[in-house]
Amino acid sequence: MSKVRVIIPAYNEERSIAKVINEIPSHISEVIVVDNKSTDQTAQNAKEAGATVLYEPNMGYGYACLTGLSYLKKSKDATDIVVFLDGDYSDYPNEMDKLIKPIIEDHIDLVIGARVKSKREPGSMTFPQIFGNWLATSLMRLFFNSKFTDLGPFRAIKYKKLLDLKMEDKTYGWTVEMQLKALKQNLSYTEVEMNYRNRIGTSKVSGTVKGAVMAGVKILSWIFKYTFK
Repeated sequence: MSKVRVIIPAYNEERSIAKVINEIPSHISEVIVVDNKSTDQTAQNAKEAGATVLYEPNMGYGYACLTGLSYLKKSKDATDIVVFLDGDYSDYPNEMDKLIKPIIEDHIDLVIGARVKSKREPGSMTFPQIFGNWLATSLMRLFFNSKFTDLGPFRAIKYKKLLDLKMEDKTYGWTVEMQLKALKQNLSYTEVEMNYRNRIGTSKVSGTVKGAVMAGVKILSWIFKYTFK
């Protein structure tokens, strides 16, 4: 059976993190929550829910993901598949098996959980998110003949392939960097339509003008970097 480990970057998600952890399928080998300098009870609630909790003092989604990845590299336990999941309860953790199924059964390298309109709760994605996803995936389709339709953070990837990508982005560009490098390295990929709901709490990215602008700039910079590299 494939060893699956989940990495959850979390910043001030005390109200939602236990819900997320408790709904992850029981066969998952380990749930790793990376506390990204939270000022609330995120870390304590995650521990009580049974997760391995790491601490990353440098704030940024990519920083937290890299800390989780570093932990896996040092672990003596085998890892076959890594799942990335947000800690805000916007995704449905109990649908994780749908996400990893293409990797296990069809040997796909990377699977993105696509937040399609028909499965999204009204208001669960802001206009900047919807527009940003459309623009980024349209540019990837134009420049790289990509079939991606979303930059959704709920995703699964073969662990060895993830290491080969040599991920480096420390903030908002983590998801698009992974997809661009997957395209560059000719990884096999697919998307699985997933349900999506309104998050618990306020988004640190799309919930602020500054966050939305910074995320947009970082995403576009990665796309143009790889287009003209």
